[in-house]
Amino acid sequence: MPTANAQPRNAQKSADASVLYTRASSINRALDQIGDKWSLLIIQEVFWGINHFSEMLEATGVSRGVLSDRLKWLQSIGCLRKREPQPGRRFSSYHLTKKSLQLHASAMMAIEWERKYYRTPQLDAIQLIHTACSEAFTPTMRCSSCAQRVNGREVSYSAGPGATRDQRQKKVRRRSSLSSSSVPSQHSVYRNLIDLVGDRWTANIIALAFHGNSRFDTFLKELPVATNILSDRLKLLEKEGIFVAQAYQERPRRFEYHLTEKGWDLFPYFLTLLQWGDRWCDPKGLGPPIHLTHQACAKALSGEAVCSRCNERLAPFAVSIKLA
Repeated sequence: MPTANAQPRNAQKSADASVLYTRASSINRALDQIGDKWSLLIIQEVFWGINHFSEMLEATGVSRGVLSDRLKWLQSIGCLRKREPQPGRRFSSYHLTKKSLQLHASAMMAIEWERKYYRTPQLDAIQLIHTACSEAFTPTMRCSSCAQRVNGREVSYSAGPGATRDQRQKKVRRRSSLSSSSVPSQHSVYRNLIDLVGDRWTANIIALAFHGNSRFDTFLKELPVATNILSDRLKLLEKEGIFVAQAYQERPRRFEYHLTEKGWDLFPYFLTLLQWGDRWCDPKGLGPPIHLTHQACAKALSGEAVCSRCNERLAPFAVSIKLA
């Protein structure tokens, strides 16, 4: 979610053509770190306890080179730590850090969104059990101030202390042509969401739409993206039912792209990314680039994933997964 009133973009390029300058955004920073499709799939597997290279290779179906690259990257940003082989064991293992454990809320909201809009054998086979109340539950996003359920339509935005500009490297990884539905793992319980947010441009367009951006030109103004790529992603989001296109001009024909209910229901997931980015992806320590206000209580919005049965906050080690 870019800042509400930072300077206009047009993503100035520096003298070094590999660098871009964009308005500061905690979501962009989070996506730059873990938004790649394979990184998301690997973190998901480690949450399930898949810790060894060979196990990840089998679960994800990715090539050895790509898996090795992503594991090195996730270690370099502090989301995984590598443990050398223990006595009597031949292989190293990879484990979550405090930083990656804080993505637990994102995983909870991803599962909830996926279950609402898709039916898969993997989703049908699991139950989330909250160990604090021993009940099967549905993850819910609420405001920590008023305890009401968070609705993205009831959120307003203002510039925060970190509303500056970010220097970002141009993305060098190509969009993967392999759909997450082709991944062999039985643990991939939010495949469709990963297909959407595992692409930088698609995720950025959705985040901008939460601010009311709806036209091609406004998306292009905010994003350093080629027009053909933007057109492709808008068509994809329309096809997936995230956007609905409405003509606002006939000659030449122009469209506005508005979030559907399915699109608005992605807001809790994006809110967890923003909050994670605020905490872990602030390179200059200036503070959040943007402040969110929950209009229902007129207080700063801090979202928390809670159990639908007991309303307690869902801590990383307080949820177990039961396979049917």
